[in-house]
Amino acid sequence: MATLDYASGAVTRWRLAIVGALLAVAALAWWSTVVRMDGMDAGPGTDPGTLGFYVSTWVVMMAAMMFPSTAPMVVTYASLQRERRGQRGATTLFAAGYLLLWAAAGLLFYVVLQLGRELDGGFFAWDRAGRWTAAGVLAVAAIYEVTPLKNACLRRCRAPLGFLTTEWRDGRTGALQMGVIHGAWCLGCCWALMAALFALGAMSIAWMLVIGLLIAVEKLLPWRFAATTGVAVVLAALAIGVAAAPASVPGLTVPSSSGMPGMSMPSMDHMDMDSQ
Repeated sequence: MATLDYASGAVTRWRLAIVGALLAVAALAWWSTVVRMDGMDAGPGTDPGTLGFYVSTWVVMMAAMMFPSTAPMVVTYASLQRERRGQRGATTLFAAGYLLLWAAAGLLFYVVLQLGRELDGGFFAWDRAGRWTAAGVLAVAAIYEVTPLKNACLRRCRAPLGFLTTEWRDGRTGALQMGVIHGAWCLGCCWALMAALFALGAMSIAWMLVIGLLIAVEKLLPWRFAATTGVAVVLAALAIGVAAAPASVPGLTVPSSSGMPGMSMPSMDHMDMDSQ
């Protein structure tokens, strides 16, 4: 009996160590993001800077925002690897595959944003269509929260064991592939929330925290319907606030009406960091 208790305690400590490592990486990522994005919040439509700066910042942002809520999936995967006596480093590759998928999604967001800037001819300036576009994106994000597709993707994210047993692949390559697949389901679950982040200010630490919290609420709380409904209500309220009285929305930086939204470029300090 003592041996069993010791073994159980060792497994618990091992799982807590993995969670602690994920949270430590997330905390470091938050610190790095705060440093890199200092003074860059220009509200909706913030210029994301150069491609290199954006990609490196985006990947760190995803680690900061997503690692806490994906911890149950990573811990379950690591536990199965331990039981199967899998290869060393597989859990790291699983997490890397997850970030790789989100990096690809970030590149797509970047291309869409830059194409919009080049083709809109000033149409999306805040005092023209920009305000209504931001409100519309938030409204779409609210509606998506209660769709069957959102529900299907969220079920996969909230059921680590079910996902891993149906998608299991052996070896290091399999670990990377599984991480990518998990990331794809997570993207299906959270793309609208990420679009909402861009609508509110992608370079805003405050809105990153809010969106990260909403993601954690719907992935971790035991009441799935209540969580997604609550998130939908928050997004709908933000949509109404941005449309009706943007200056009254707490934490929202209202872009200058004299030009394109968020045309401030990253500071020279940020650009120097990117080039080193």
